Amino acid sequence: MSLTGLFLIMFLAVHLAGNLQLLHDDGGEAFNIYAHFMTSFTPIKVISYGLYAFILLHAVQGWAIWRQNRIARGAERYAIKVTRTTNTNGFAASNMGWLGTIIFIFLVLHMYQFWLQMKLGNVPMVTYEGEEYKDLYTIVAAAYTNLGYVIFYVVSMVVVGFHLYHGFQSAFQTLGLNHRKYTPFIQWVGKAYAIVVSAGFAIIPIYMYLMQ
Repeated sequence: MSLTGLFLIMFLAVHLAGNLQLLHDDGGEAFNIYAHFMTSFTPIKVISYGLYAFILLHAVQGWAIWRQNRIARGAERYAIKVTRTTNTNGFAASNMGWLGTIIFIFLVLHMYQFWLQMKLGNVPMVTYEGEEYKDLYTIVAAAYTNLGYVIFYVVSMVVVGFHLYHGFQSAFQTLGLNHRKYTPFIQWVGKAYAIVVSAGFAIIPIYMYLMQ
């Protein structure tokens, strides 16, 4: 659970760097070239299939642990919740199952709307310097003209932020990398990472919606 989580945390940084290409004022050229590279470069394609497997594995493991914890607690909830001293985010820690489920639903919808349409060939083509590329930018830009979708996306990123905040620190703790000297630093890095990544993703649809 910890290892798949850390892999997905690293992936989010790479994915955010690519999505920031959407903010270039070039009609989508930078983003389309980036998307083409990510879907045609063999090593990246191999890693992407591992990514899909890790997402499913992480989700299944998370649901299994969540269920086991609920069974262990019994039918009645404790009147007083005991929070570990290393856990600084009680809300995220207590609701990781629900947060993870919301994120999984978002991922399914997100991949259907963009990744699957690209794989099915339901994406227009565009030419840059004599070479054709799939114009995924147009599909993304069209989605971000819908205020309802923008709100759904931003709310989902808030959920991602909470999930990252607890998951980052918890992964290190589960792997035994827990000490009073450096645990506060890990928690600080996790909090900063969660804020930067979730805010970075959220600002993209907001900016594109306002600039249409």
